[in-house]
Amino acid sequence: MQESLLAYRRMRYLWAAGALAAAAILAYALHRPPEPPNGGTWLGYTLGGIAAALVLLLGAFSIRKRAYASTLGSVRGWLSAHVYLGLALLVVMTLHAGFQFGWNVHTLAYALACVVVASGIVGVWFYLRYPEQMSRNRAGETREQMLAELADLDRLCAKQAAALGGEFPDVIVSARDRAALGGSAWAILAGRDRSRVVLPGAHGGGHAQPNAGQSRLVDWLGHELAGSTDGERTRLIHELMALVNTRRGLLERLRRDAQIRGWLDAWLYVHVPATCALLAALAAHVLVVFLYW
Repeated sequence: MQESLLAYRRMRYLWAAGALAAAAILAYALHRPPEPPNGGTWLGYTLGGIAAALVLLLGAFSIRKRAYASTLGSVRGWLSAHVYLGLALLVVMTLHAGFQFGWNVHTLAYALACVVVASGIVGVWFYLRYPEQMSRNRAGETREQMLAELADLDRLCAKQAAALGGEFPDVIVSARDRAALGGSAWAILAGRDRSRVVLPGAHGGGHAQPNAGQSRLVDWLGHELAGSTDGERTRLIHELMALVNTRRGLLERLRRDAQIRGWLDAWLYVHVPATCALLAALAAHVLVVFLYW
């Protein structure tokens, strides 16, 4: 990702975007209009046209990445251009406005473009940081394989609890059924564990208790282990605790996987709607300019 995104073809799009920004800055510095710089001068119109073309080109990336049979450049190349030209857009549109802003549709288009570029920068940072973390967290497994492994551990825990008898089967079933891997969007992004468990008697009186990280269940098993005086029962509890601890680690990996995937998607809920709003504001901006200026 880092090679294809930031250093694609020896950073050709970084150089292109830098040259465009430098040319815009030089032209603005040399421009001496009879009135304060604004979008209505010949340079303002020129930079505005370039900015509009950049917006349309950047928006075309969403089409290109879904056109699997297209031969119009590689998706990696389009993505690299998308990143660097998006940064150049900030320079061009600021100079197009001549640093003059107000409460109007023109400034709205500018503000939306800033939101689009800023959210895009956040997205790039996420995609450079999180995929490697996701790969390490999954340890060579897919999410489906981890879920299948969790189901196997649940069956083994239930079987071990059945061998112990008494309150163990109900407690293990309670911990299984109340293990939380999802929840609200904020809970997923924050990695919060809202798992609960119902423990018997003095340990909970039959009420569901917080069981984040399966810690409450492990504590209860430890208490039962400490009070065991039967060798076979002690062995079975030891084996059950080992299974529960393995399951606890897998649940944490699944929760972390959901958190990473959530952050990889979250920025799009800003970037995509803001892009659509920008295209609408840009159309209104151009229409107002040609109708009233």
